[in-house]
Amino acid sequence: MTQLRRAAVSIPSNIVEGQGRLSTGEFKQFLGHARGSLLELETQVPIAQDLGYLPVEQVNRPLEDTAETGRILDGLLSPLQ
Repeated sequence: MTQLRRAAVSIPSNIVEGQGRLSTGEFKQFLGHARGSLLELETQVPIAQDLGYLPVEQVNRPLEDTAETGRILDGLLSPLQ
């Protein structure tokens, strides 16, 4: 569960840190880090459920949130491509 929290906190932290950088390239790099943390979280949620750390009824919401966050990240990355 600690690793889930770490990945979840890393996503907005990387977005904000990248926004604070002085170049588009650095912003894009930090958005990539955020995307990596997002994918890590999407992987860890079902694993946590399989291992019995998360009840089945608590799995859908985090996965819906990660899907929405992924769409937001894609929107931020799109004009930088």
